[in-house]
Amino acid sequence: MTDLTRASMAKMMDHTLLKTDATAEEVNALAAEARELGTYSICISPNMVPTVQDLGEVKLATVCGFPSGKHSAAIKAAEAREAVASGADEVDMVIDIGLLKAGLADQVREEIAAVKAEVPSPRVLKVIIESGALTDDEIVAACEAAEAAGADYVKTSTGFHPTGGATVHAVELMARTVGGRLGVKASGGIRDWETAVAMVEAGATRLGVSASAAILAGAPD
Repeated sequence: MTDLTRASMAKMMDHTLLKTDATAEEVNALAAEARELGTYSICISPNMVPTVQDLGEVKLATVCGFPSGKHSAAIKAAEAREAVASGADEVDMVIDIGLLKAGLADQVREEIAAVKAEVPSPRVLKVIIESGALTDDEIVAACEAAEAAGADYVKTSTGFHPTGGATVHAVELMARTVGGRLGVKASGGIRDWETAVAMVEAGATRLGVSASAAILAGAPD
């Protein structure tokens, strides 16, 4: 069993609010809750980034090409550029899953590289592969494309796709493929302590969660 405490779990969390009707007031309430919980970051929609008022030590993450991934590489790159200029520390981009499923992993790598060029170190690029929609071979190909393009993390899911969110199997496969060279973010459907622990034990190094308070409330004493 992974030796996780409430505090160490919180430091793996991107406290997330990506609902389409989110307001600036809700985003700033999210930031306040993140400070209180001690989460690593908040993850919010791109147009909400400039509205954040007080994060303290909490990092600011946003999304790009979200949630479908069906945007041109140029548009994704421009979206990432604007997010970074507005103060984002991290960008979670969605790949064009259709390109991957058509066997065009090189084009997926190219679009990731175009976005990474706009998210230079020490800023972080996470690549959402929508693992629930992929075969095991496609998950491996997506992770390999992300690594070749210079990404910092691979991420399971948007949480918006009908195939669902993170699974232990997908996280294990992703972690095995990147071999510790990239981080692995599990996102989608993680709502309690036990599930969060299972994802970490499978190899996740970051968790995308909206139920952060409920998850942390389940930590052992």
